Amino acid sequence: MKNFINNKKTYIVISSIVLMLILWEIISIRVGSKHIMPGPLESLKAAINLFSNNDFLITIGSTILRGIIGFLIAIIAGITLGIIAGLNPSFETFMKPWIVLMRSVPIVSFILLALIWFTSKSVPIFIGILTMFPMIFTNITEGMHNVDSRLIDMAKLYKVSRKRIVSQVYIPAIIPFVTSGISSAVGIGWRAIIVGEVLSLPEFGIGTSMHSAQSFLNVDILIAWTFIAVMLSYLFETLIRFIEHKIIRWR
Repeated sequence: MKNFINNKKTYIVISSIVLMLILWEIISIRVGSKHIMPGPLESLKAAINLFSNNDFLITIGSTILRGIIGFLIAIIAGITLGIIAGLNPSFETFMKPWIVLMRSVPIVSFILLALIWFTSKSVPIFIGILTMFPMIFTNITEGMHNVDSRLIDMAKLYKVSRKRIVSQVYIPAIIPFVTSGISSAVGIGWRAIIVGEVLSLPEFGIGTSMHSAQSFLNVDILIAWTFIAVMLSYLFETLIRFIEHKIIRWR
């Protein structure tokens, strides 16, 4: 029964993708210009041609590196400050205006300010951190609040040190919240980093290549880079889910 349900879901996904490609081809034919609206085959050829480009690996490598730097900073800061906020209500109250600010201000506003403050290579990293940090911080804080208070009271009763309570009670309990927060943040953060590249135009980057393709009306190349960005995002999220699954099984 389980295999049947899984197969059914696979067929539905494949059918949806096929329908999407058919509609795309129909729209391309109706527009009547492959330069303005290339079809799936033209876009696929453009994507394949990108692999032979001398700067291809440098381009995706630069974006991935910025993504990794942004992810690591957001994860370390989000987990550390989230744990502190969960232990200290005053600090959590102090952090609330910052979290509201980061969530409320449009990304474009931050990018425009970052263009004044930072180099073009640093802007995407800065934007990625601002996008991912609030999600991770909020998840960790919520996880800290959901720890069974009876466990904490029992640990205090036996005079267990605060350090051991954090390491042996809080941290194991918030692992699902950590993985969930990171999983949600990665997809949004990746898109924010590419938007940052589109506007800051570092020498190498997927966003820079997308902007260049748009400037010269190379729509097929623009779609190809978009497809590559989506695939990389999917790989990142799949990796996070795999790690999350392993951690949950280990627990």
